[in-house]
Amino acid sequence: MLLTYYTSEEEPKEGRSLRFYERGENIPLISSGIWQVYNGVVQLSELHLNGEETLLGWAQPSTFFGRHFTKIEDYQAKALSDVYLKWYLLEEIPKNSHLAQIILEQLIARMKQTEALLAIAGLRRVEERLIALLKLLRQELSEITPEGQRLTVRFTHQNLADSIGTTRVTITRLLGEFQRQGWISFDGDRRLLIAANFPCTS
Repeated sequence: MLLTYYTSEEEPKEGRSLRFYERGENIPLISSGIWQVYNGVVQLSELHLNGEETLLGWAQPSTFFGRHFTKIEDYQAKALSDVYLKWYLLEEIPKNSHLAQIILEQLIARMKQTEALLAIAGLRRVEERLIALLKLLRQELSEITPEGQRLTVRFTHQNLADSIGTTRVTITRLLGEFQRQGWISFDGDRRLLIAANFPCTS
């Protein structure tokens, strides 16, 4: 997707400039404010001392995220695609009831998303976890196309492996099996397409 940099002059209603982060770049989390995604997807996770990450969810366009919303010390936000973000100071929230209502609704949705990820982590078999993750991604981060539901961002095999606590080699093997079953395919940009016959359960 070709993205354009927008300035405050191009957004007279909002009066805010946008900050750009490249895919894979860590996004600074500052306690004095929160980010809102304007374009792209941000992955939220907990970074452990051994370098491993626990996936906590994704922030999509219009979604707010920031350190203010968590008690996790090693909270991390990373651009899963190229992203543009807007910055809001915390002091703006209580002054704007509409903004506060939107943030509350989004936090409830994100809580449900995190609970779904915790349920996936509790599944014993790796294949079950991958099927459940792809179902969640289809629900949260996909668009309908003639070929099936296509994920709006490209997940690498390593991204998927990290998300469910397994190895890239295992993910490559399982995705190959899923392709042979006709459950998934990939478009020209290597974005995953999930077919209508994708299993509801493992």
